[in-house]
Amino acid sequence: MKRALKLVAVAALMAASGMALAQKGETVKMVRIDPLTGLLGPVGVSQAKGYQFFAEKFSGAGNPAGVKFEVTTIDNKLSPAESLNALKAAIDQGARYIIQGNGSSVALALLDAINKHNERNPGKEVLYLNDAAVDPDLTNSKCSFWHFRFDADTSMKMEALSSFMMDQKDIKKVYILGQNYSHGVQVAKYTKDTLARKRPDIQIVGEDLHPLAQVRDFAPYIAKIKASGADTVVTGNWGSDLSLLIKAANEGGFNGKFFTYYAGVTGTPTALGQNAAGRVYQVSYNHYNMGGQMGKWQAEFKDKYKDDFYTAATIRIFETLGAAMAKAKSTDPVKVAAAMEGLKVKSFNGEVEIRKADHQLQQPLYVTVWQKADQKFRYSPENTGMTLAPVKEYPSYVSSTPTSCQMKRPSGG
Repeated sequence: MKRALKLVAVAALMAASGMALAQKGETVKMVRIDPLTGLLGPVGVSQAKGYQFFAEKFSGAGNPAGVKFEVTTIDNKLSPAESLNALKAAIDQGARYIIQGNGSSVALALLDAINKHNERNPGKEVLYLNDAAVDPDLTNSKCSFWHFRFDADTSMKMEALSSFMMDQKDIKKVYILGQNYSHGVQVAKYTKDTLARKRPDIQIVGEDLHPLAQVRDFAPYIAKIKASGADTVVTGNWGSDLSLLIKAANEGGFNGKFFTYYAGVTGTPTALGQNAAGRVYQVSYNHYNMGGQMGKWQAEFKDKYKDDFYTAATIRIFETLGAAMAKAKSTDPVKVAAAMEGLKVKSFNGEVEIRKADHQLQQPLYVTVWQKADQKFRYSPENTGMTLAPVKEYPSYVSSTPTSCQMKRPSGG
């Protein structure tokens, strides 16, 4: 009798432990919708490699749920309309986890479509994992239970960047240049707001918005910047729009500073060259000289793909999904989303948390400066012999900004 009871107890224990990994071995289909062609295509292509690389790292024993991550990509040509077609195709293929980042205009279109899909198709919901679209509206007026952002938004980055600029007494006249869509507009807004609060003596001597991914010659913009007397440019430009801007500045003899969001992204390090040393700064949640596990991953990635890894939100997504799926004992998006709310995970630079109120990841931010690579800061993007060296770190509580989100959750969510 005692032996029978013991066997029953062991069986119950095994069943309970099995329940914790009820989804072990299950394949989680994920589709990333982003540009793979056109002027901004090289950024998306590089990021797609990152998803393949880390899907392998975090699959199976690499995550506490024991699931396998499978990531495919669809080229949206940076078009909201193309993105909606891609979303339908992804859902038809059985994907319930959608990833996107490049272009807040695309992000807003996808979010609206995903909200509608989930409302109309209970039991077939999909989650939207945002790795780079930083319009603050996405976690404020447009916030959604189905959306999680792993990048820091425009206001968070500007909070850190303006805190750094506040102490740079040689900054007196600022020119704001950006891409003419939601992100560029928001960068301009928060630049003016934060500088007015922290350095009211700084003059804004010019402001321009240009078409997204269409300008091939920024010389006319550089001429305007020089004519304004600006000693500093603040820009949210990324991809070719930043590479070509810096190239034009170097060729046009503009020797002022650039404060950027994306100086380390594909193509820009080469455009920066040696002439930009000490003049170009970046604010980000990751940088090329993190060291530790991140340094090992970057070296392995570069050896495998002959490319540079920089979109660390990729890592955060896999870390968070694995932890949430283990916590929820399910891969169902509704249960996983609920488990992700308020979730804390230990990541490559310490503990990070998904704020329950708006699904915005809270994380440290770094300001780095372009300089020659040396013994202390060795990593050289695009084999330029240069690097982005950290000059200031801002803990999560410094860069965090309030949210106006009024989250509507599904019943039981």
